[in-house]
Parts: sequence; structure tokens; C-alpha cells
Amino acid sequence: MALVLILQLLTLWPLCHADLSSTVPPALYPKPWLGAQPAAVVTPGANVTLRCRAPQPAWRFAIFKSGEITPVLYRDVSMELAEFFLEGVTPAQGGSYHCCYRNPGWNLGVWSHPSDTLELLVTDQLPPPSLVALPGPVVAPNANVSLRCAGRLRGMSFALYRVGVAAPLQYRDSTEPWADFPLPGASAPGTYSCYYHTPSSPYVLSLRSEPLVISADGSGSLDYMQGNLVRLGLAGLVLISLGTLVVFDWRSQSSA
Repeated sequence: MALVLILQLLTLWPLCHADLSSTVPPALYPKPWLGAQPAAVVTPGANVTLRCRAPQPAWRFAIFKSGEITPVLYRDVSMELAEFFLEGVTPAQGGSYHCCYRNPGWNLGVWSHPSDTLELLVTDQLPPPSLVALPGPVVAPNANVSLRCAGRLRGMSFALYRVGVAAPLQYRDSTEPWADFPLPGASAPGTYSCYYHTPSSPYVLSLRSEPLVISADGSGSLDYMQGNLVRLGLAGLVLISLGTLVVFDWRSQSSA
């Protein structure tokens, strides 16, 4: 039994470790696709299924983890899809994974190119995002501003909050590691924060971002103040003119 296992490992040894790009045309041994269900970000104790899908019929699949010399999982299946079950995952099982497959018509020891890397994150809480204003945190009344909430992972759901409002101000799903929240300049001044979480159950939430203060452009307030001063000055001149007329009329009546 031990000898059989050693022979199997020896046949797996070239898997995803040799630099095939310089010797093997990618079209002949196309790379597979690797995904995780229910998600690539899960809480400890969750069950995760790694799915390696080949673009053509295969008979053996293997999963490698970054830092490991030998495959952590492999399966012999005569189809284009192999599923690898991870039960009750722990943070130690998080990391970078990729998979390869073998075709029954290939020579002994020949494997496909490795799949793109899949990052499996096992955690109770995601790191906080950053929140910035574009183009800046000072907004003119007739201009718009966009608040960008940026995390570290793609495919997350983002929520924007405003201080004093319990419910999320805006909510967005994004394929990028960030989401943009447009705001009209007239109503933008205020204090904001954001967070992100996995889009499906089991949900993993991040901490809140640091608060971001959006303020109104002072030039508009200055123009308004100057307008008020001009209006007050004109009103003062009118009052002085009326007072002069009243005094002149009173003196005329006294002389008479």
C-alpha cells in the first residue's frame, strides 16, 4: 500500500511545478478553472468545496497549495469536473490554491498548465476598508462627489453609511475590490463610513472604515456673505435717505 502511494506521488510530482510555458504550447495542455463553493471567503468551521473544471476530458485532478511540495488533494475521475471537499475548515487551511489535470491521451507525467490561483480566506472578520472622496472632500454646491470604499478582495458587497442615519445610505455589489458611491454636492456635506462583506451566506463582515468628513466649498459661503453685505449696505442707504427726507420735512414745517 505504501509503495502504491509513493508511485502515485511520483506521477504527481511534475504537476504544476515544472515551467511548462517555455516547452509546452498552452493550446495543447490548456489550464483548468478552479473555484470555491459556497465562497472563497468563509468563517471557520464552514464546509468548502473546491471545484477544478478542465476544458477537455480528464482522468486525474490534483489540488496544490502554495508552499506545499506535494498535492494536498487529488482525485481520479473520468470527466471534466472534480470536486474536493473541505469539511470544517480552519484558518490554517486558508491560502493560495491551484489545480491541474491529466488527459488519458497524454504521455506519462504530462500535466496541464496550472489554473489561476484561488485565494481561500478563512476568518471571522475581514479587515476594514478605506474610504476616500473623489476628487476631494471639499465640494462646491453645484458639483458632485464620489466616495470610494476600497477593500482587499474582489466580488464583495459594499455599504455606505452616513452619521445620524441608521440604514445604509447606498448599497452596491462590485466585481472589483472597491465600490464607488456618487453623491450630489448640495447634500454631500456630512460624515461617512463604509464596510463590505461576502455577497452570500455564510456572511463574513469587515470592520467599519475610518470616518470621512465631506465639507462644503467655502467660496460659495463667502459669495453669499458678500451678497448679504451689499444688500445690507443698500438698505442702510435707503434708511439714511428716508431719515434725511423726514428731518428736512420737519424743519420745513417748523419754519412755516
